Amino acid sequence: MRGTIGIGGMIMALAFSSCVKDEIPVPKQPRGDAQEGVVHIGSDYGSQVWYDLATNSVVSTNSKMDWDLAFECGGDGWQVRENTSRVMRAHNSGQSDITLPTDTTGYGNTWHVDLPNGRPDSLAFGDWRTEHPIFVVDMGYNVSGLPVGLRKVQILDVSASSFHFRTAAMNGSNVQDFSVQKDPARSYAHFSLINGGPVTIAPPLGTYDMVFTQYTEQFYPPTDPYLSYVVTGTISGFSGARVAQVTGDFASITLEDTLNNPFSTDEDVIGYDWKTYSFDTGEYTVHSDQVYIVQTREGYCYKLHFIDFYDDQGQRGSPKFELVAL
Repeated sequence: MRGTIGIGGMIMALAFSSCVKDEIPVPKQPRGDAQEGVVHIGSDYGSQVWYDLATNSVVSTNSKMDWDLAFECGGDGWQVRENTSRVMRAHNSGQSDITLPTDTTGYGNTWHVDLPNGRPDSLAFGDWRTEHPIFVVDMGYNVSGLPVGLRKVQILDVSASSFHFRTAAMNGSNVQDFSVQKDPARSYAHFSLINGGPVTIAPPLGTYDMVFTQYTEQFYPPTDPYLSYVVTGTISGFSGARVAQVTGDFASITLEDTLNNPFSTDEDVIGYDWKTYSFDTGEYTVHSDQVYIVQTREGYCYKLHFIDFYDDQGQRGSPKFELVAL
């Protein structure tokens, strides 16, 4: 089957009756026939598409240029994340005064990116609460592949209701203070450094299960410490979903397969590698035997696999998949 062209392109038996953890009882979901779903990210991979499995539909779409930072909304939330769809990265400047000029000479390959698994110990900003470091933030690349620029960012404090941070130009000028209010209906509140204000990006929790987007993957070639590369795929978007990956015939895979292929809360279990790139043909091959069982925040389960990445006109950036409610 034809695949894609990308710029970087990538329980136990008692639980089976409801496909939920014991503490989250839900009504039994009727099994369904396979439905086909398709998402249009765009041939330039410029969109981020938030998707709901229960309705097999798009909830919302935004440009990957619409936001730069995301702030955790839980009452005790403290995590700050970058927009990895643009290969954003950060470096601790080691400075204590944001008004001083900052020189990135010598940074080399010591920048940090948010790893795609979404774990708290894999953040470019780390746990900033102890030292409140001043970071140089590389805001990555725009849809045309051009650099967006550098900005200095210092997270000052966080409370049950908001974050407070400041930014500055690299020469120390244009210092600005900002606050971001937490939204208990969402996992993260988003902010645009480019436009200087908060933006609504993520839909409310419970209305979506995954996000089709580019994101930054970190590879470890033999001759280099690491290589950060933008890939195109699917993440959970901090929806609360859990995902198990099973290899085999889509029609015959059942919930019991998660006994040997357990659920994970990592963001990138689906990821990008349901397709591989051929340097000979300049295309990706979609691996339809890579099957994903998704347990939603509400406790329902679905299995899906990808069958294409082109639309009917042969344009890339349109993941197509089959979906079955379990």
